[in-house]
This record gives sequence, structure tokens and C-alpha cells, in this order.
Amino acid sequence: MADFMVLGAGMVGVSSALALQEQGHSVVLVDRTTPGLETSFGNAGIIQTEAVEPYALPQDLSTLWCYAVGRSNDVVWKTLPALKMAPALWRYFRNSSTAKHHAISNTYAKLAARATADHAPLIEASDSELLIARQGLSMLYRDEQRFNQESLRAERLEREYGVTSRIVDGVTYQAEEPALKQAPVGAIHWLQSWSCRDPGGLTQAYAELFVKRGGSLVFGDAHSLAETQTGWQVTTDSGIASAEQVVIALGPWSPELLKGFGYHIPMVYKRGYHGHYKETTRLNRPFLDVANGVLAAPMSRGIRVTTGAALVDLDDVSNPQQLERGVKALRTLLTMGDRVRESQWFGTRPCMPDMLPVVGQAPKHARMWFHFGHGHQGFTQGPTTAQILLSEIAGEHSDVWQPLRPQGRF
Repeated sequence: MADFMVLGAGMVGVSSALALQEQGHSVVLVDRTTPGLETSFGNAGIIQTEAVEPYALPQDLSTLWCYAVGRSNDVVWKTLPALKMAPALWRYFRNSSTAKHHAISNTYAKLAARATADHAPLIEASDSELLIARQGLSMLYRDEQRFNQESLRAERLEREYGVTSRIVDGVTYQAEEPALKQAPVGAIHWLQSWSCRDPGGLTQAYAELFVKRGGSLVFGDAHSLAETQTGWQVTTDSGIASAEQVVIALGPWSPELLKGFGYHIPMVYKRGYHGHYKETTRLNRPFLDVANGVLAAPMSRGIRVTTGAALVDLDDVSNPQQLERGVKALRTLLTMGDRVRESQWFGTRPCMPDMLPVVGQAPKHARMWFHFGHGHQGFTQGPTTAQILLSEIAGEHSDVWQPLRPQGRF
């Protein structure tokens, strides 16, 4: 019997397994498929140290109206799924008020500040340096008013959180990026963020490091999880796997599993799509086309374009309308070739109504631990929150991370 079983082999689960292993625990990592093939595979691949403030729901009626009637490519939605998520969305809206969002950001910023430092030893140990670029992340603006507003925000974030950036006029930025067809109004270049040419590959490299260090990786069904007299067990392709304690790191699938154990966890499910396009002119660093809600990043398969949020059910059919609209608009700004032939990928970002990940002991089970709900930042925050989880397991409770604990949040 292992000391710990980790359910879920995305970035969050693999980071959990590595952190526990490093402290001398025997660990079995369980997933239904190869590590890094779900949400960790399809994200934009940015380790976002600039993400010190989580994505809030707009408080102004004009923006909300644009979302409601489909005028924005940032968010699309379907009626029935949105109604199912209504209680969570309402709490999300209330937590997005200025005062509450500022308090949440004080915790969120501390996670962002550690992100690259916590990834760095894993990148080195897994021989993944060639996947990483340290050229930052840019936000490109087509509207002068929005650019001026966000420039002031960038200056504020540097004062409050020490996040550094360059505020660049569009002509100057175009000279730095030959792949741009035309100059945007302006750009904010966040200097400290890193990017990855293959986020699924990095997650797999971390998983291979876990196995190399003696960890056990098995394919199994998380929904077979059962409590025993001595711990927990699941059914795997290799038989029954058992451990004294279990970590739930299933991202958007965590609430469904935990219903069976008496937990009712509100979550906002934000689906995202991506597509790859031939890189005909080198793109030096990833950027967000703010006006059209798509991010373009140089990847091993070409330029990956990722979308904003679609509020739909986890098992809803594929409908990449955001991607198609975003790419059409993006082509007026960026030189890129035809789409790479591939199956249409989509994944779901597991967002808690208070925008913070859930890290800590399950309220009703002494040997169960929660590690999910990272929203847009699982790839960024996985190694950091894994270290926080480790401290919680060891009984080293810091008041700094109290807002992440499950107690009182649902």
C-alpha cells in the first residue's frame, strides 16, 4: 500500500505527486489516460507571473450586455448550462466587486510571484529547458482608450506587486515582431512570464521524472474510488491500487466525483478551444489580441491560437465558433499559414466562484485532500500549490494560505 494516491495526472496532479515523492512518501499517480492530455495539453503554455489578479466578471452593465447578446468573443454561452451554473456565477459576480477582488488578489498575487521559481527545478530535473522561452507575454491593443486604461493598470501592478512590463507604442512593437502585418495601437509587454512550446509535453516530462524517481503511474477510473478500513482504493488496468491517503486533483471533474462523498462544490466551467496554424514568419513571443479574445503562441506544432471562455456543459459537443471568429480577426494582424490538420481540441478550466484554487484537507474525510479549481492558471500554479498542499499535509498551516483551504468555501 502506498502512502498517497493522486487522482489526476494533469499539471496539478503530477506536481502533487512530485512534491509528495520529494518528501519521501510512496505515491501512486492515477489517470484514465496519458499524463498531460487533458486541459494541461491544450492551454496557451504561459507560466503567468503577470497574472496577479484573477479574471473577474465585469461589473459594468455594458460589458455584461455584450456577453449576454454575443457581441464579445471573450465569452460565449448556452442557456441550460449557464442556468445550471447560475448559483456559482452569481457568487463569482459578487466576488468580482472591487473590494472583494482586491482581497482575493492579495492571495492570488503571492501564487503568481512564486510560479517560475517553483517550475524552474522541475524544468531542469526533467531536461525540459528546450521547451521553455523567457521572452515574456504581450497584450496587443487595437483601441487607444483601452490601451491607455491598461497602461495605467500595468503601472499600478508594478507599484503594488512588483510585476514589471514595457509599455510600447504599436509601431515600435511591430518592428520587434516581423510576423505582425500591421501595427497595433500599442502593446504591454509583461517581462517576467515564461512560455512553453509544448505544455502537454512539459507535463509528460514531469510525469516521466516522477516515474524515474520511483513513482508508480497507472491507468484507472477515478470514479471507482472507495474508502477502506486502511485508506483508499481504485480500480486500475493493473488491478486494485490502494493508498493510505488520497489527493483529488481532477480539475473540472473533481466536483462530480466528490458528490458521491457528500460534497456539493460550486464551479464555473469555462471551456476553451485551440488550433494550430503554420508559422510562416517567426513569432518571437506569445501575445493576446485583446479586442478579439484570442492568444497566439509559438508552439512546436505551429502557432497555437487559444480562445476565451465558453460556458457549456463538460460533455457538450464541440463548437469552435470562438476560435473561428478569433482567427479571422487575428489574421488581419498576424501573418500565419493554413491550419494544421488535427482533431479539434477543447478543454475546460475549473473556476471556483472566489477565483482561488482549493488546497487542503477535505472537511469530512481525514485522509482525503483537495487540490483543484485553479481556473485559468493550473499550468502556472500547479507546482506552487503542490508545495502549499505539502505544508498542509505536514500540519504546517500558514495564515497566508488560509483562503485556499476548503473549509467554509462551499
